Amino acid sequence: MRTIACIEWLFAKETPGIAERIRLAAKAGLHGVELRQWRDRPIDAIKAALDETGLPLVALAVEQSEQPAPLTEIAYHGEYMEELRQAIDIARKLGATTLIAEAGPDIPGRERTELRAALVEGLSEAAGVLEESGLVLALEPLNSLVDHPGCFLSSTTEGLDIIDEIGRPEIRLLYSLYHSAVMGEDIAKVLANRLDRVVHCHLADVPGRHEPGSGGLDWRACVAWLEANGYTGCIGLEYQPTGDTVESLKAVLSG
Repeated sequence: MRTIACIEWLFAKETPGIAERIRLAAKAGLHGVELRQWRDRPIDAIKAALDETGLPLVALAVEQSEQPAPLTEIAYHGEYMEELRQAIDIARKLGATTLIAEAGPDIPGRERTELRAALVEGLSEAAGVLEESGLVLALEPLNSLVDHPGCFLSSTTEGLDIIDEIGRPEIRLLYSLYHSAVMGEDIAKVLANRLDRVVHCHLADVPGRHEPGSGGLDWRACVAWLEANGYTGCIGLEYQPTGDTVESLKAVLSG
């Protein structure tokens, strides 16, 4: 299992500096890092820390604001594509291969069929922007029950259906074991015969979104299922440590 640090949360208690968190991730034995917020961050210092440690930056997010341009609203697609182009530039500079996308909100008073069509259109346009870039855009279903009420896409199955409808290699799925578990999904059912559409995974325990082993998720069985069925990507540790980050990592890194 190639585990990487989602650097916004891991080592945040130890230091406010993103570059220093990368160094701490390397010392802890992690295999890479993931960065959501890149705007107004010290990109040159981050690159220097990546080069120094040899850790890859596996993924970063496209969306950078509290209210990002929603893919579920056609009127905002131009704004989204501009932010996507900026994210591509940062990804190239830092060596990331995956960009992370959220669908956007379930807009009150609008039919889901209309919003889904807008989402498909937006992701298809994004695929054209990404063509020949070597980058993949990973659509992430979120849970609507705890962390993201009002989000449009909370179903892994629907996310995979959308990816299959688009039919472009640039558009893939980010599967979060945490969000999926909150929504009551069964990993073997929702990913059966379609695991090849998944380019990246996230892990946190349920409930609480803390370190694996702090809740009731049988995370080892989930990871074992992924590996047994051919998943070779990374597992992004996207959790809030209840205490010291290194201590929280011990159970995960020990297997």
